[in-house]
Amino acid sequence: MSEERHPFLQGLSKHRGAPPTVIVIFGASGDLTARKLIPALYNLGLDNLLPGDFHLIGYGRKPIPDAEFQDKSEKDIGQFSRRPLNSDIWPHIKKNISYHAGGYDDPKAFEELREKCLAIEKEAGRDLQFLFYISTPPSVFKPILENLGSSGLAAHGKGTNLASKVIIEKPFGRDLATAMELNQIITNQFDEKQVYRIDHYLGKETVQDLMVLRFANSIFEPIWNRNYVDCVQITVAEDLGVGTRGGYYDHSGATRDMLQNHTMQLLALTAMEAPVSLSAEDIRNEKVKLLKSIQPLKLDPHGGDAVRAQYSEGIINGEKAPGYLEEQDIPQESATETFAALRFHINNWRWQGVPFYLRSGKRLARRVSEIAIQFKQPSGSLFTDPSRFDMAANTLVIQIQPDEGTTLLMNSKIPGLETRTQPVKMHFRYSTTFGSNTPEAYERLILDAMVGDSTLFIRGDETETSWKLYTPLLEYWESCGRKGLDSYQCGSWGPLSADRLLWENKHEWRRAGP
Repeated sequence: MSEERHPFLQGLSKHRGAPPTVIVIFGASGDLTARKLIPALYNLGLDNLLPGDFHLIGYGRKPIPDAEFQDKSEKDIGQFSRRPLNSDIWPHIKKNISYHAGGYDDPKAFEELREKCLAIEKEAGRDLQFLFYISTPPSVFKPILENLGSSGLAAHGKGTNLASKVIIEKPFGRDLATAMELNQIITNQFDEKQVYRIDHYLGKETVQDLMVLRFANSIFEPIWNRNYVDCVQITVAEDLGVGTRGGYYDHSGATRDMLQNHTMQLLALTAMEAPVSLSAEDIRNEKVKLLKSIQPLKLDPHGGDAVRAQYSEGIINGEKAPGYLEEQDIPQESATETFAALRFHINNWRWQGVPFYLRSGKRLARRVSEIAIQFKQPSGSLFTDPSRFDMAANTLVIQIQPDEGTTLLMNSKIPGLETRTQPVKMHFRYSTTFGSNTPEAYERLILDAMVGDSTLFIRGDETETSWKLYTPLLEYWESCGRKGLDSYQCGSWGPLSADRLLWENKHEWRRAGP
C-alpha cells in the first residue's frame, strides 16, 4: 500500500513522524488485544497518527480467516473504543489487517511470518519497520523471542532507524532470578534500544503530568523534600474481586500484580531527582538511581515494614461479596495475599526520614489510584485549639484513576464573626479543563514505540532493581505460609494491621478518592 492510494492516508505521519510500520500482535485473540490494543490503533488512525504504510498482523494458535479477524476487530472497536467507529476511516485501516496462525514454539510458522512481512514490504516499495507486540502469558515469552531471533525478524533493519522493535507486556518475571533470565533471553535476540517493556500506568495522563507538576511549578519543587514533606502515600485500590481469574491470580497476588510494577513506577517518578533533560535515558537513569537508594524492607512477623491479607466475606457497593477462599479456582489452603501494604525508606538527602507508604488490594472500598504528598504541619501555636480549629495537614493528591486530576487540601477560615477553620479542597480535573475524551494509555505507548521514544517504558536494569527489593519479601512470605496472613472485610480499606505501619510514625491512611 502506498500513501498516494487514498487521500486519507496522505500526511498520516506528519504529527510525530511514525515510520512505515508492520505491527504483529502475538496473542491476537486475547482480551487485551480486544479491549485495548485494537481500539488504540484505531484511535491513532482517527487522529492521523498512524504511518501511511501501516499493516497489522494478528498472530495466534487458532486459524482464523483474515475477514473474520477484521470483523472481530470492528466489533471490538464498537464495544471498547473511546470513540465510535468512523465509516469513512475504518475501511482504509481494515483492509491492511490480516491474521497469521501458528504455534509460538513453531519455527516454521515464524519463517512464514517473516515471508509475509517481507511481502508486505516489497509491495509497499520501501523499507518498513517491524514492531512485535507480545501480549501473551509469560510462559511463551521465551519461544516467541527465540523464534523472532532465529527467523531473522529481530534483526530486520538492524543498524538503521527502521530496526525491528519488540513490546513486552508484564509480568517481567516472578522474582529477581526469573527477571534476570528473561532479560538475558531478550538481549540474546534484541539490543536494549529495540526493547519496550510496557507498564500501561506510565501512559496515563496524570502520571505523565507528574514531572510537569514537580519540575515546571516553582511553588512545588522547593518544598518537595524532607524539610517539608511528612510522608507519601500511594494507593492502587480495586473494588472488584478476582472473578474468573482466580487460577491466575492465586499464582500472582497483590504484590506481584500491582506493587512491584505499577506502584513502584509511581514511587520512582514521585521521588526521583530532576533529570538533566527530557531524554528517555536521562529520565530512566534517575528512576533507577532512586530505586537503588531504597532501603531493604524489615521483615518481622510481629512488625516490620510489610503487611499482607486476604479479603473475607462482606458488603461492597451494596451487594454481598464472597471471601477469597470461596472464589472460583482458589484452593482452601491458599496463602496468596489480595492486599499488601509496605513502608519504604529512601536513603538519600532529599527523602531521609520520610516514610513512603504503598498499598494495593482487591475488594476495597472503591476503585482508585492516587499519590498523596502529605506536608508537615506549620510550626507555631496559633491554631492548635481543636475546639475552635478543625485543621488538616496540607496534602497534594495526584489522582490517576478513575477521575484524573489533582487536589490540594488546605485550611481556610469559615465565614462568620468568630475565627473558626476547616479543611477545604481545590480541585483540578482533566475532564473539566481539557474535555473528557483524552487518549487511552495504550494509544500513547504504542505511538511512542513506533516512533522510538522509550521514555515511558521500563529498562532492563530498572525491573531487576525493583525485584531486588521485592524478592526477599516474597520468599519470606512463602516460608511463612498462612502464618501472619491477616484478613479484611470486602468493602473496607484493608486490615487493621496495615494501619500499624502508619501509627508507628503518628500517621494515618487517608480515605483515598475525591
